[in-house]
Amino acid sequence: MAYCLRLQESEVMQISCLSSTLCRPKVSSIFILRSTHQSTVALAYPIGGRNMEIVSFLAFLCLLIMGFQEPVHGRLLSVSKPNPGNAAATARWLVAENSWGVLNTISSELNGAPFGNVVSFSDGLPNEGKGIPYFYLTALDPTAKDAMKDERASLTLSEYPLGTCGKIDPENPTCAKLTLTGKLKIVENKSEEAQFAQKALFTKHPEMKEWPKSHKFQFFKLEIENLFLIDWFGGPKPLTPEEYLHPKMNNLHWMQ
Repeated sequence: MAYCLRLQESEVMQISCLSSTLCRPKVSSIFILRSTHQSTVALAYPIGGRNMEIVSFLAFLCLLIMGFQEPVHGRLLSVSKPNPGNAAATARWLVAENSWGVLNTISSELNGAPFGNVVSFSDGLPNEGKGIPYFYLTALDPTAKDAMKDERASLTLSEYPLGTCGKIDPENPTCAKLTLTGKLKIVENKSEEAQFAQKALFTKHPEMKEWPKSHKFQFFKLEIENLFLIDWFGGPKPLTPEEYLHPKMNNLHWMQ
């Protein structure tokens, strides 16, 4: 039997001891499959195993199971981070892979001061994101209440929660961040868009289905008017809503 192992940074130094401790007496070979500054994925192979075709196949399965991305609460990313040169792809990736962000509104209770609130969102089913963030909000919360009086809003996302920034600071330019600015609008009840929003949100956030009906949650969307993206050195990337919503097709097959 072969073993897939994920070793944290503090454990990598002891990898040479694995064959005589954790897996003894069944394992004699440790193959390093992927190593980063956060963790190492390794394949522990049985004594007597010398068929490299089998080793290669097991290595592929091990990486498939353990993931090619850094672990974040056990969730694997659907698509790896796009090249920094593709601003639209990076922005769409951030929206598709993130499940929450900070939604900012013009406060109706703080004399027009900006108010930021952590909210869950979804832009579509996995690998089928449309780029438009949808929310499930109640007017019992300040965010929805604000939007009903002043629709101006912005949603800020970071690459950092995805686990792909490693140990660099979240403010480092290479750790991508995105702010979508526009109008936070209620989705028309019982419309086709409302059905889309419900499916997108309830698939990504199953708990929402159990939220109390008495709170009168409604589906909202952010109609994007401006984008602010930093994913590399040199300042924000020029990116229009049209370029963001209708990017040139490339290897990111999930873009619609």
